Amino acid sequence: MYQVQKWGNSLGIRIPSALAKQIGLTEGTQVDLEIVLDSLVIRRKQQALEELLAKVTPDNLHREVETSGPEGNEVW
Repeated sequence: MYQVQKWGNSLGIRIPSALAKQIGLTEGTQVDLEIVLDSLVIRRKQQALEELLAKVTPDNLHREVETSGPEGNEVW
């Protein structure tokens, strides 16, 4: 059983590490909260493509990778 506790002016619930690990939550993970019927649903924040692409820099951009040669009538 889990218990809601006061945390400053808000309320908090501790998430056991085993549950957090199952869904990939770590410290600093952004989440969305949603009420569904009488339940509180916590989901990892889904990032828009624009947000993800904004993180691409010349330093973290990988080069092309050759995976195989021609298999049929391709012109290389």
